[in-house]
Amino acid sequence: MPSNTAAWLTAAKANPLEVKSAPYTSPRENEIVIKNGAVAINPADWLKQDMGDMMFSWIKYPFILGSDVAGEVVEIGRAVTRFKVGDRVVGHAVGMDKKYNRSAEGAFQTYTVLLAHMASPIPSTLSYENAAVLPLGVSTAACGLFQKDQLALQYPSVPPKPTGKTLLVWGGSTSVGSNAIQLAVAAGYEVITTASPRNFDYVKKLGASQVFDYNSKAIVDDLIHAFKDKTIAGAISIGHGAAEACLDILDKCEGDKFISMASYPVPQPPPKHFVFLSTVFYFVSWSISNWFKSRARHIRTKFIFGTTLVDNGVGKAVYVDFLPKALAEGTYIAAPDPQVVGNGLECVQAGFDFQKKGMSAKKVVVSL
Repeated sequence: MPSNTAAWLTAAKANPLEVKSAPYTSPRENEIVIKNGAVAINPADWLKQDMGDMMFSWIKYPFILGSDVAGEVVEIGRAVTRFKVGDRVVGHAVGMDKKYNRSAEGAFQTYTVLLAHMASPIPSTLSYENAAVLPLGVSTAACGLFQKDQLALQYPSVPPKPTGKTLLVWGGSTSVGSNAIQLAVAAGYEVITTASPRNFDYVKKLGASQVFDYNSKAIVDDLIHAFKDKTIAGAISIGHGAAEACLDILDKCEGDKFISMASYPVPQPPPKHFVFLSTVFYFVSWSISNWFKSRARHIRTKFIFGTTLVDNGVGKAVYVDFLPKALAEGTYIAAPDPQVVGNGLECVQAGFDFQKKGMSAKKVVVSL
């Protein structure tokens, strides 16, 4: 058996992560094992560390966190035909999901077990560091865009099949937004998005037809005007205040009035005292207000959880049917750009701390 090492979360709120040996786990019939070349960090990782059992309460310690991996296949399950040993792949590790809930499927280790249909081959021109930015951003965006209980858009394809509808992506330069833009365009939808002015060119490169400054006082009116004479396909909201703004915009648009919400409401600025009670009170108050506003305007809303695509066909539609060809042909960009903070699992904790300071159009990556 290969010798495995991991960055362990040893207890609730344990800081720093502890780098030590970990079991090597062989794949079950529909799984693969990869030797990680790079991993990426998401806010859910350090929020779990900071907030303890307020998030992912089913996790038992010690545990290996992390969702984003890219590396080389070292072992395949007996039913796997898509991959062979030596293939370069990117994949969404789902160990933190309640259904799977096992450290073998966490990202922050040398060897990670992946579900075969949640991984895609990557071309030789795409580095592991660039590829690792993709998985959770792709999955979260895909859940919101394509699931039947969300926006239920048609699936992406190469080339796209135009629909004549336009999607609003609020927060286009974020990790989820960068992938939502590309997936929606590949699915045949025009995309109008928001970003800060310094990222206007970036989101247009990803395929957005128009972009507006979300800090503008006239942003809601400007977007209502932009959607005039268009059929809206709904909205995906990312970031503080995004859902509230999307409610105001969709209220004045014609088409599918549904908001897929990728961000959960949290107090701004974060509370320093009575953190749990303050956060719960804010969330409950926000939820009640959002419920009344959305019902009054006949707009449906639903939060996204980025692993629900695993078993409902959306995961296969993206990671098996779409992404391999799109990456190979260069029609899909690995975005946002990686911000590499070091080499080795010892750097994962530093990556957590670095990301907490805030990022714009980049994602924290650790090389392995």
